[in-house]
Order: sequence, then structure tokens, then C-alpha cells
Amino acid sequence: MLLRFHFTLLFFSLLGVSQAIAGNLKITPLGSHDGEFCSRDRALVFEDPNGLRVLYDAGLTVAGPEDKRLGKVDVVLVSHMHGDHVGAVHIPNVNSGECGKPAASVKALPNTNSVNIALAKKAKIVTGSEMPRFFANKLKALGGNPKDSLIVRFGASRKVGGVTITTVPAVHSNGIAGGMIGGELGKMLDAAGLTAYAGPPTGYVLTFSNGLVVYLSGDTGITAEQETVVRQHYQAKLAVMNIGGTYTNGPREAAFVVNELIKPNSVIASHANEAATKSGKIIAGTRTDTFIKASKVPVHVPLSGRTMEFDKEGICVKGCVQNKRNNE
Repeated sequence: MLLRFHFTLLFFSLLGVSQAIAGNLKITPLGSHDGEFCSRDRALVFEDPNGLRVLYDAGLTVAGPEDKRLGKVDVVLVSHMHGDHVGAVHIPNVNSGECGKPAASVKALPNTNSVNIALAKKAKIVTGSEMPRFFANKLKALGGNPKDSLIVRFGASRKVGGVTITTVPAVHSNGIAGGMIGGELGKMLDAAGLTAYAGPPTGYVLTFSNGLVVYLSGDTGITAEQETVVRQHYQAKLAVMNIGGTYTNGPREAAFVVNELIKPNSVIASHANEAATKSGKIIAGTRTDTFIKASKVPVHVPLSGRTMEFDKEGICVKGCVQNKRNNE
């Protein structure tokens, strides 16, 4: 009887440890305006159940390394070198300007917001294509460690602190503007209307320690790899999908990707290029509204500063808001 009691106690203790290890993935949007989904919002912080924190596409809505919302940052991801993702400029503080037009008045060139954050936080920068060497040189020039710029190219993976990171193809462009290079070469490129080559843009697939696989689209259109690689091979359960149109997928194209190619259990809207919410509610007729209506899976709106939690199956279990509209 006593042995059975000890066995039962051990079983439940191990079960508790197992559940603690599994845990939930926390995702916190760092947008320009508290509680809203605004036109230039790209940045997300992923916190693994083991505590590792990954900043994705800091862009211009993270108010530099001093932004109190950042906290600890272990890894910085950059999908491509466009200023609204790597951070050519950034807001001086949260709620600067309007949701439709944030006041990104602080220049971050030639370093970029992403490099400044990685340097201050002593974080690794993980990228693919031809970007790693560029970031390594930036870190070195600023007194940082160039070895903190880590490469992971298509088809390969790199594990950092218990999180597996791989890059996947994105259909977009990936030029480095002259202002990011600086000096005479940078001026010549700008004068000629050219950019330096940084290799193909990327998306990411992240596998967290609780087993959850997340697809980060970066800026992309529809690609065959969204089915063959992201769904069939990596079996992503949660997607962060760009929906802004003109420069990337529009909302209907993004819905096709979600519904027919990736087929995740949940999706987070991203890169809407619009003031999508007012007082935290979806504005009727927006691209975000169109995407929500067209998606067959739950769409979670990344309201800035509101942490969402997802289980290993990509189901939101805490912090996600219902997709209510302002005309309801």
C-alpha cells in the first residue's frame, strides 16, 4: 500500500514536470500604439517555455534598445533588409504619431534598429541568404562580437537555447539601401537608385521546446514551399501571415495560403499596412477584416502589448481577443 502511494506520488510529480516543460509559447506584439494593430506593426517577441526570448523583425515600432517592452532578448531575427523590417528608423516612444502614420523620427542608420538592439542586449542575430556577414561587420564596427551573427540557410536548421530555427523561401526583394552601407558607396547607390544585393528574402520556421512549430512568413507572395516545406515537412501549427497587399500577399491571397497550403490551427495577421483597429476592435472593411472573414481558421489580431499564449498544437489558450468589429 505504501509502495503504491509512493508510485502514485512519483507519477503525478513527473506529470507536473512534463507539463511544466511543455508549457505554452508566449507571443507579445510590439506595435506603435498600445492595444492596437497599426500600419507599420511587424515586431513580435516569442518567449519559449524555457525562457528564451526571440525578437522578430524589430522594424520601426520598437523604440530602440531602451524600449521597456523588450525586456531580455536572446535572439534577433530579420526576414529581409527593408527598412520597415530591419529598422531604418524607429519611433521615439510608444504611441508617437497616429496609428495609421506612426512618428518614426529616430534615425537608426547606418546601424539599423535590429543591430542596435542585438548589440545592447548581447543577443544573437540569426539570418540567412547573404545577410549574416553584413550583420557581423556591423557588430564588429560597433565593438560587438561578429560571431554573434549566425547563419542558417534554406534547408538547414540551427538550434539556439532550445529553439530550432530554419529559413524558408519568401517571394519578395531584399536590397540593402545605401543609407545602411554609408560612406561614398552608399551615396553612389542611392544616387543611382540601386541597392546592394543581400540574397533572397526569407521566412522562418521555429520549433519551440514545447513542440509547437511556427511559420513566420516575412514579406512574401504565394509559394509552393508553403505547402511542401512549411506544411508537409515541418507541419507548422501556427502561422504569422503578411496580408498588406501591393508589396506582399493581399488578404485574399493570404487566406488562400492559410486555407489551402499551410492549413495551421491558428494564424496571426501581420504587415497589414493600415490602421486595422480602433479601441482594440477591427475596423470594418479593412484588409484585416477581409482576411478574418476569408480565413477558415481562427485569426488572432496582434494588439500591441497584449501577450497571447499558444499550446503545442497552435491553439490560443490565453490573451487572444475575439475578432469583433467596430460596427457591431
